[in-house]
Amino acid sequence: MKTLILFYSTYGHVFKLAEAMAEGAREVEGNEVVIKKVPETLPKELLDQIGATEAQKAFDHIAVATPDELADYDAIVVGVPTRYGNMCGQMQAFWDSTGGLWAKGALVGKVGGAFVSTATQHGGQETTIRAVHTMQLHHGFVLVGLPYAWQGQMGHHEVTGGTPYGASTVAGGQGERQPSSNELEGARYQGRHTAEIAKKLSTK
Repeated sequence: MKTLILFYSTYGHVFKLAEAMAEGAREVEGNEVVIKKVPETLPKELLDQIGATEAQKAFDHIAVATPDELADYDAIVVGVPTRYGNMCGQMQAFWDSTGGLWAKGALVGKVGGAFVSTATQHGGQETTIRAVHTMQLHHGFVLVGLPYAWQGQMGHHEVTGGTPYGASTVAGGQGERQPSSNELEGARYQGRHTAEIAKKLSTK
């Protein structure tokens, strides 16, 4: 069984969630877990201007995914920063190039899910994840979220991400806040939960 954690990250917040997601998924016996990123679409000059170039060095070593390889995985979990309540353009452009897979039904029956980073608590976490879900449903994915069996999303003693739709983090207006231990644990839970369901569905 193979699981792909597919992400785009501007400043590293989504990448940290992706690493935690992979940690959880690796706890499922027999599961090969791969982390990959989608291609960057912004020019280097703009990335330099917004301070993303330096931040992205932390995951320069991560390989770039291609649409053709998606059919090789049993589960694909997508991580994105939000852009006005929707997935970022880099991730949208990647999935816009998967029409050939859609036409062949190559992803039908695979397990999918999503996780997200927003600047503020109410910056579109759930709408962004639902946007990813909509795309995945069109491809025929079986969706897995972050159930309330994970009690970390029940608390109110601290500012924290975590929704029943998927793991999340609140990055702060300047990206100054890093994913908390609670948010990372939510990502680990979702990764493990997703892999467990994929394993059940892949049993022959």
